[in-house]
Amino acid sequence: MRLLGIVAVRGAVHRRTGPVNTVLRHANAARRQDTIRDNRPRPSRLDPCKPYLERRFAAGFTSVTHLHSELVADNASVTHQMVRAHIATLRRTPAGAPSQPPTVRQVTGWLTRHPTAPSEGDRAGLKDVLVRCPELDPAAGHVRNFGEILNNRPGATLPARIDSVDASQPPGLTGFALHLLRDLDAVAAGLTLDWSSGSIEGSVNRIKKIRRQLYGRAGFELLRKVDPASVAVHNRSPGSVAVRRKTSLVCYRP
Repeated sequence: MRLLGIVAVRGAVHRRTGPVNTVLRHANAARRQDTIRDNRPRPSRLDPCKPYLERRFAAGFTSVTHLHSELVADNASVTHQMVRAHIATLRRTPAGAPSQPPTVRQVTGWLTRHPTAPSEGDRAGLKDVLVRCPELDPAAGHVRNFGEILNNRPGATLPARIDSVDASQPPGLTGFALHLLRDLDAVAAGLTLDWSSGSIEGSVNRIKKIRRQLYGRAGFELLRKVDPASVAVHNRSPGSVAVRRKTSLVCYRP
């Protein structure tokens, strides 16, 4: 009976708020950073065997079946599909071909990611980029400084950071920093206080979702697809009259 109760509670949470794992991650988070999912690639069982496969492939042994049998004989817990996928990537990369330069998106990710998030390869790639492009080093330092403000929230140091950016005039960051001066008190308060407007933004997004769902096709066919429980909740919420006027929502059946 206790197990059935747990299943029922999880089902109710999923219907009202979304996936249960997401709810639990936010409920158990001690900091805001703990709610962000780590999107780094997961380790594979083939990772310890990749150097061996690359050496054998460079020596001319390109048979996936033969290479897989060698790994199995060495008690490696890998499948034929894993070996075939890695050999396919080696075949697409000609031997001795120069490495592709990182894309703008990759370099941006290296600069804006949390210092503990990038892998060793990402750190080496960023270091190489900064050596080849010294003009990017000041901008990288300013990005790290703004990242420290977001993580540690010393909002009082924001004006000094803006003055530093304005003095060095890095492309792309100067306009961003100077635009913060338009509402400096609000930005500094957001980077200092514990209060958040996330709940208000969630309500606004919910209203926008209802408007998009009903725009141009409000009628009985659509009302039959709307969850009656959610409609009742929206009707009881503050501002529901404005929502009904905007969406022409009729709460009765023919």
